[in-house]
Amino acid sequence: MLRHLMALLTLTLLALPFPAAAQTDPTAPDPIAGTSVDDGSATATGRQTLEDILARQRGEEPANPIRSEDLGGDALNAPGMGPLGGASDADIWRQIRFNDADIRNTTLNPNGDVLVQTGGMWWENLRKNELRTYGGWLLLGTIAVLAVFFLIRGRIRIDGGKDGTLVLRFKFIERMAHWVLAGSFLLLGFTGLFSLFGRKYLIPAFGHEVNSVLLTGSKFIHDNVSWAFMIALIIVFVMWIWHNIPDRTDITWFAQAGGIIGDKHPPAKKFNAGQKIIFWSVIVLGASVSVSGLSLLFPFQMPLFAHTFEVINNIGVPGWFGFDPLPVTLAPQEEMQFAQLWHAIVAFLMMAVILGHIYIGTLGMEGAYDAMGSGLVDRNWAHQHHSLWLEHLEEEKPGKIRTPAE
Repeated sequence: MLRHLMALLTLTLLALPFPAAAQTDPTAPDPIAGTSVDDGSATATGRQTLEDILARQRGEEPANPIRSEDLGGDALNAPGMGPLGGASDADIWRQIRFNDADIRNTTLNPNGDVLVQTGGMWWENLRKNELRTYGGWLLLGTIAVLAVFFLIRGRIRIDGGKDGTLVLRFKFIERMAHWVLAGSFLLLGFTGLFSLFGRKYLIPAFGHEVNSVLLTGSKFIHDNVSWAFMIALIIVFVMWIWHNIPDRTDITWFAQAGGIIGDKHPPAKKFNAGQKIIFWSVIVLGASVSVSGLSLLFPFQMPLFAHTFEVINNIGVPGWFGFDPLPVTLAPQEEMQFAQLWHAIVAFLMMAVILGHIYIGTLGMEGAYDAMGSGLVDRNWAHQHHSLWLEHLEEEKPGKIRTPAE
């Protein structure tokens, strides 16, 4: 019985297939150009090298390898390709990368045929490096300066304390417009920062899953809350523009440093010179960030930079600094890259301004928050910071001044 089993096992082992040992045939033809066994140069075979990748990242035009045009063919004339013929995924993507592929898109717009934009590497590098670095330091530096100023100056107190008489400073509609503008801006600011810094800081700290959920929600909030911001910006502009036109009282306010430095309290109307700077900064920067945001939402309908660059070139601005003329023919992808950078730069500047505004309205000045909280401020506060406005109310609108009993 044992002999039969041994014979059966021997026959089974002999029947198993074994791979033949690799042999080198000195008479075999050279390897096929462009295959994995080819050791030729990239320009001769069409294979991508590290130098090619680094060149594209530096914004240089990559050399078009010869195989980018060597597509298709019969399987019999393309050894090693089998029934697929001469075409392969690598060949197709090489054509796409060099914008040579015959692509059709449902938009019927020729710009939709651009699937891989090699020229966008400069934008990617600028966004990941300079934009993050300088923008982040601007915000951190602003916070640091405000902290040092608070330690040196302390809180600006009401001289003599509150007397209990209340003055109506802002109506409900004014406060509502302000808080919609402020609240929407905070949401837009945080979601924008998450989108810019998420890959660098949030992924290492919380992982890819948390970052993905956070940024998906951030994009939804950013795209939709932006409409509330733009509407509130228009309302605030219409309501307060007449109070923010510069006048002679602003010169005195600047001469006395607004009462922030020293003990003097310069006379001011409803808005002093410092508040006028905040107002016009918010209006101008807010309008700019809104227009660039709309361009990002509707890149095909609202191209901004091609025409702007054309105007700048006609004036000759690049030549003043020894630069070449700016590009005036931009694809929607390029328009979006310029718009995104401008959108982020202006947003960083606006956030720095708003940090100063938040400081004065909360921690920096006693009684300032009441103006936008309840709308009622103490009479001593109004006399100290807006004496001309208080005098106008006492003469023309005494009903806006309430005694403690009222």
